[in-house]
Amino acid sequence: MIEHGASSAAGSSNEDIGSARRDLVLASVGFAASGLGFGLVYGLAAREAGFSLIEATSMSVFVLAGAAQFAAVGLIADGAGWPSIVLLTALLNARHLLYSAAMAPWLGGRARLERAAMAHVLTDETFALSLAHFQRLGRADVLGYWLAAGIDCLSWPIATAVGVLGGQLIPDPAQFGLDVVFPAAIGGLAVKLATGRPEVAAAVAGAALAMVGGIVVGPAISIVVGGLLAPMIGLLIEGKGEPSR
Repeated sequence: MIEHGASSAAGSSNEDIGSARRDLVLASVGFAASGLGFGLVYGLAAREAGFSLIEATSMSVFVLAGAAQFAAVGLIADGAGWPSIVLLTALLNARHLLYSAAMAPWLGGRARLERAAMAHVLTDETFALSLAHFQRLGRADVLGYWLAAGIDCLSWPIATAVGVLGGQLIPDPAQFGLDVVFPAAIGGLAVKLATGRPEVAAAVAGAALAMVGGIVVGPAISIVVGGLLAPMIGLLIEGKGEPSR
């Protein structure tokens, strides 16, 4: 009876993780589809900046950071120096320090080389989908992480290549709503992740800082500031909510 019960529990656990992985793959495919428009636009922008197909696609493989790539391509097209390009892209990617800190409790026990590979593919989409997946299971799922990362990291270079080769066929992506599909998808997932006061406070603070800052100093700086300060506000609220010992 004990062996039968243990076997049933193991079977149920396998079914749960299998179902969770299927949901993760479906969500990842949805995000890849929603990000296709951005990949097309980036490919077009890279071509107009003088990038070849190999250069633009290689950037999407080795840099793998959509917002930073857009910024870098724009600066290169304007003839900016490398120090300013490195500084701006570093600021835009500073949020990944927070992403990695959030993932460390789940993946800190993995080998250093594996964690380095995971860090390279830790995009916004991979982070959001994987964290929600881990929270749903109550533990880390390395295969699930790589499923989410693989779909995202394959779709972005493919979309880039398509954008370089045929992006001129879409003169204004905003006419088709391609400029809002991806942010809307990220926003929807953020709502799902906001399960407590710290997360809600961080989300509200980040949105407020981005909107107010966008009016006062411009969107580029305000998004970076909001991305850095909002999680700190959430951590402060979480700390205040802890019971005294």
